Amino acid sequence: MAPHIHQFICLSDNFGVLVHDPETRATAAIDAPDGAPILAALAAREWELTDILLTHHHADHVQGVGALKTAFPKARVVGPLKEAEKIGGLDLKVGEGDLIMVGSLAARVMTLPGHTSGHVAYWFAEEDLAFVGDTLFAMGCGRAFEEPPDVLFHSLSRLAALPDETQVYCGHEYTLANAKFALSVEPGNTLLKERAAEVAALRAAGKFTLPTTISIELATNPFLRAEEPELQAAVGMPGADPAAVFAMLRERKNRA
Repeated sequence: MAPHIHQFICLSDNFGVLVHDPETRATAAIDAPDGAPILAALAAREWELTDILLTHHHADHVQGVGALKTAFPKARVVGPLKEAEKIGGLDLKVGEGDLIMVGSLAARVMTLPGHTSGHVAYWFAEEDLAFVGDTLFAMGCGRAFEEPPDVLFHSLSRLAALPDETQVYCGHEYTLANAKFALSVEPGNTLLKERAAEVAALRAAGKFTLPTTISIELATNPFLRAEEPELQAAVGMPGADPAAVFAMLRERKNRA
């Protein structure tokens, strides 16, 4: 039985995401940006929170944990082993390759350093779902705050190798701004222009742009295209080391 996914805005542009297993009625929150909207979403669906899966230690991803634990004391808090001290209160500390069960749903942990040193993602392979926090965004990626750009590039390359049909849920609704930057990098990319127009229409209608898919990102996300000759030519770095192309793009985006 397919899981139910409910996505909603927390804070100004963070996403709250609930993953509900209809078979066992287990429900996981992916990150905890703000307790109140997550609790409201649970109440509206009469779902009981059983798990809180944290991707990294930044406050806008963990600050709602206390409110969620107050309302659901038995909820299990899962987070990256490498950031356990920064987060505090983890019931289960996880790292690369660990298997996490949310009811009957199985998530494999991917350690993806770059945005933070211990950042993790949760990949539900059977359901073609990946919850990637702030590592990958639609047509963008997170800043390399705690590791060099090449480390983040490697982490993104691992996500890019997931099956094309994988649905990707990210930590923020940044897609419109990311589309603008992507077009500045690769203005001749026809698929990118079509995607940017679609995103603009969705946002104008007040609709979300996520989830995206790995196949869409491979075609339109400059940060996943650093190996592509077309992109390298577009930025004046033909034949360059893809990691160097990525680092240039990330620095350019930092200044945008």
